[in-house]
Amino acid sequence: MSEQTKSAEPIIFLDDVHVTFTTRTGSIFHPNKVHAVQGVTLKLMPGKTIGIVGESGCGKSTTANVMIGLQAPTSGKVFFKGVDVTKRTAEERRQIGRVVSVVFQNPSTALNPRMIVHDQLIDPLRVHKVGTPEEQEERVSELLELTGLPPSAAQVLPGQLSGGQRQRVAIARALSLQPDAIIADEPTSALDVSVRAQILNLLTDLKRELGLAMVFISHDIQTVRYVSDEICVMNGGKIVEHGEAKQVFNEPRDPYTRMLLGAAPSLLHPKLGASA
Repeated sequence: MSEQTKSAEPIIFLDDVHVTFTTRTGSIFHPNKVHAVQGVTLKLMPGKTIGIVGESGCGKSTTANVMIGLQAPTSGKVFFKGVDVTKRTAEERRQIGRVVSVVFQNPSTALNPRMIVHDQLIDPLRVHKVGTPEEQEERVSELLELTGLPPSAAQVLPGQLSGGQRQRVAIARALSLQPDAIIADEPTSALDVSVRAQILNLLTDLKRELGLAMVFISHDIQTVRYVSDEICVMNGGKIVEHGEAKQVFNEPRDPYTRMLLGAAPSLLHPKLGASA
């Protein structure tokens, strides 16, 4: 396969994915079911950012969980760099874990409160046997610099850092194995408004500098618009609108998209939102 063909190949491809959960309501023989994801088809291309936006319960986080293997689809296919990994093996999960990393909503729960930052950053390198001990130490220093953290941050516990600094550590950890893509699930919603723009700027800079692909999940369409090349609007487990960010924002076709735009004032600084 040529390099050009490889670059044109999706990192992750969801093909008509459905996810159905059985609830505790209903009878034993006729339990009620929740269709969390219905017929989602999505391609994450190298170097591109897809924003997935919608209200709580719309299926956006479940879709992300399917992408990274935390949730198996009820039906449909999942492809990773052209390989069908719908029923992935342990080795396939390990390989995907090196190429696709996750930044979770709350850094306080994503990081181990009893491990200093240095150990949290070096741990993935040791687990995957990446580099010599000297190279691993160099990589920790690089990660701190890359995410705007001082060298002294390596020797403290997460609880000694601010919320924004903890999220920078979580981002640094996600970058430790030099992934091709990052799944960012509501990465700014647990932060103060004044810190959100800083983290969004950091993610945007990292995407540009490292050529990262990204899936950015949020309920705030203004925030998604700022960081995304494409926007997927989800409602009731379905993608109701999908297009370039500028087109979805300026010329929304679906009534639900128009409702989101009308109901959600920007949580960013006005000047920052205007520069997007």
